Amino acid sequence: MVQKATRLGGRSRTGRPLGNTTRGTTNPNRMRRVDRWLTGPQGWRLRPAVTGAPPIAVDLGYGASPRTAVEFFERIRAVSPSARVVGIEIEPERVARGAALELEGLDFMLGGFEIPVAAQVSVIRAFNVLRQYDEADVPGIWDTMASRLTTTGVLIEGTCDEIGRRSSWVAVTKDGPQTLSISLRFGAFELPSDVAERLPKALIHRNITGERIHEFLGAADAAWLTASPLATFGNSQRFVAMCRALREAGWPICDSAARWRLGEMTVLWDAVAPRSGALARIEEN
Repeated sequence: MVQKATRLGGRSRTGRPLGNTTRGTTNPNRMRRVDRWLTGPQGWRLRPAVTGAPPIAVDLGYGASPRTAVEFFERIRAVSPSARVVGIEIEPERVARGAALELEGLDFMLGGFEIPVAAQVSVIRAFNVLRQYDEADVPGIWDTMASRLTTTGVLIEGTCDEIGRRSSWVAVTKDGPQTLSISLRFGAFELPSDVAERLPKALIHRNITGERIHEFLGAADAAWLTASPLATFGNSQRFVAMCRALREAGWPICDSAARWRLGEMTVLWDAVAPRSGALARIEEN
């Protein structure tokens, strides 16, 4: 269910966090798919040799429970032992709950999209946060967060279902949006387009005729159905065949079969970007 959109609130220049309070609901292990991508093919961004200093990763809007922020810390530290992780929330009560779980290298602070961390950060994970905002606010929110990134940093902004079986996210750098990733648990979908209700805010209202994301999901569904005979060998083989077919058809699918076998595929942003509106202006610039 899509939350009712609201306009961006708050004013960081007055000392208040920039943003609106979210519902805050979450579940343990909900972010496992995006975290697996972050610590896998994107893990190089967390290497001190790349950052020039111990990297900082931010979990923005972790919700009423800090559990997913703690999981984020554990996963980040597994690939970057010197990393510092900061959980940021706009509600003081939520920050207090997180503070009770602080560890060496894991901190919690009050804030919003302005990311009130002293240094530039290597990773920002903002999941199930922009879902409540108006689409017109998305470019400005992306720009605000991306301004806090290091030159090699990435903002991962996306949405997933309540238990993390259907997930999608946009990777944004200082140069703007770069890719869209879709990650699905086998057995939790009939068609790849089932992810449509969990698309990031930038795309969730664009799954209509004439838009690139609609064309992409339609092509993925067709390739998935064509590959149905391979289900005998497992859905991972079927998913790999789907991704290969999409690539052969001209879709700029990234990564390799090692990622596809996980039910994950990443496509270049230009192939799915909106054809009109505020997000299309990002592409044109």
